[in-house]
Amino acid sequence: MRIGLLTQWFDPEPGPASLPGVLARGLADRGHEVRVLTGFPNYPTGRLAAGYRLSRRMDEIRDGVRVRRVALYPSHDASAARRLLTYASFASSALVSGMDALRGLDVLWVSNSPITVALPMWYARYAQRIPLVLHVLDVWPEHAEATGFGWGGPGRRIVEGCMSAWCSAMYRSAARVAHISPGVGDLLIRRGVPAEKLRYVPMWADENRPATSGDLRVELGIGADQVVLVYAGTLGAAQGLDTLLDACARLADPRLTVLIAGSGVAEDRLRAQAATAGLTNVRFLGRLPRERMPALMAAADACFVSLRRSVMAAYTMPSKVQATLAAGRAMLAAADGDVAAVARESGAGLTARPGDAASVADGLRELCELGREKLELLGRAGRAHYERAFSVAAGVRRIEAALTSAAATGRRR
Repeated sequence: MRIGLLTQWFDPEPGPASLPGVLARGLADRGHEVRVLTGFPNYPTGRLAAGYRLSRRMDEIRDGVRVRRVALYPSHDASAARRLLTYASFASSALVSGMDALRGLDVLWVSNSPITVALPMWYARYAQRIPLVLHVLDVWPEHAEATGFGWGGPGRRIVEGCMSAWCSAMYRSAARVAHISPGVGDLLIRRGVPAEKLRYVPMWADENRPATSGDLRVELGIGADQVVLVYAGTLGAAQGLDTLLDACARLADPRLTVLIAGSGVAEDRLRAQAATAGLTNVRFLGRLPRERMPALMAAADACFVSLRRSVMAAYTMPSKVQATLAAGRAMLAAADGDVAAVARESGAGLTARPGDAASVADGLRELCELGREKLELLGRAGRAHYERAFSVAAGVRRIEAALTSAAATGRRR
């Protein structure tokens, strides 16, 4: 098939932004012609990646996949206005400068985040007559509020109503709607998406990582008897990492070391919180290069996954869940809903109540009591669960099936 991917995020952007690239390569490896319409890479810093210069559009070949990049306003800071400008500028540029790259496709996969991508998506569906598979990676409008687009006052219901109506129109235009967790599927049914349209397609980790180079524990002077908990990812409001710092302040166990790697709008505040509390068991590493992430995961005995308690937390599945399982590491999950369910069902995880520093501190104590050898056993159980439920091979097969079904629907029409 001739398959298109419409996504604001794509390689060489790291973390969750790298997952569409994994999909593109997987589909190409299965013999499909794959084309991508995306923006210029700037996640998570808001600065263009090395080797790129902003222009109206640019075509390149990455790993055998044709990629069309279109201009956007690069920003990923705390300003809701600038973030909205980033989202809107990509959608507008894709509509003006990118749609010819999708001409003649059999089917189009669309990442629903941000929902401004609906503009080029609808053009592809109704003007170019391309059947769509919409992958719901974030639940809107809840995602907007959780990531800093909070609003209040009498206009709140109006904004939420408009966003909900917008999302409903996106669901209607898609031949198939993929969702990343059971909770999201249940929510979509309650919001009127027909069950026969839905396909469960959980996301995967980036399995194509370089071999580990160097021993990060040695570099950081961490002893062999230390239990290392790693948080790697965005430092933002939705992650609720202030609770982890509060929990570390309650814990006097000298065996624990917490490493926090990443950047985001909450980084300065979190660093100040740790300094004020005089935390000696927490180290901030900043944003590490992608090639250093395997060394970071190798240094970990367990990884921390956290979501601030909110309406959408029960439906959110952060990509670090799959990354932790794929790396064969134990997990401490301070989250509700699907995240907590995976932590328990995989056999890899301990759970704590989100936003409850005492509960998280109890989880930290349990990690220390288990020790490194038992935590390694939990990690092995998690890796086995990843292979069964979340691997790239399984995910690509599921999406390929959804794309094939959508394309057949389009031909019948």
